[in-house]
Amino acid sequence: MSQRVTRRQFLNYSLMGVGSFMAAGMILPMGRFALDPVFKADAQGDLIATGVKESELGKEPIKVDFKFEQEDAWYTSEVTEFAWVYKDGKDIVALSPVCKHLGCTVTWNGDDSNPNQFYCPCHNGRYEKNGKNIPGTPPLAPLDQYEVKVKDGIIQIGKKHENELAK
Repeated sequence: MSQRVTRRQFLNYSLMGVGSFMAAGMILPMGRFALDPVFKADAQGDLIATGVKESELGKEPIKVDFKFEQEDAWYTSEVTEFAWVYKDGKDIVALSPVCKHLGCTVTWNGDDSNPNQFYCPCHNGRYEKNGKNIPGTPPLAPLDQYEVKVKDGIIQIGKKHENELAK
């Protein structure tokens, strides 16, 4: 006794199969897009050697350049950035030079009327030596801080994080 499939059942099975195939074709790429960052290796934790020796640091912040490779889609380029680095007792502090107001570059001792401060020339923003924003000036947050380590006497800079000294 064979079971016959009616024309209506055949069309129903066919449409369900094609619909499932099309739904899977749309959902799988969205799932991969959502989960891809979870499975990708995190390279932001890597430390970058600067070429500056720990013995060259003092209590005054100095400009320390560091280079890294940045990959934008199919284009890889070498990027040079810098940090303001100084010694605070036995600790080494590295601060981002990017003003938290509009992203201009801050300088150390850039304003003669306000010595020993970071100064943003764009809108007269000022920061204390530890990166804390000075009330009454445009920046609303302290300068970001970099992770810093010393390996074989050379300063290494890691990823940026919220300033812990300015609290």
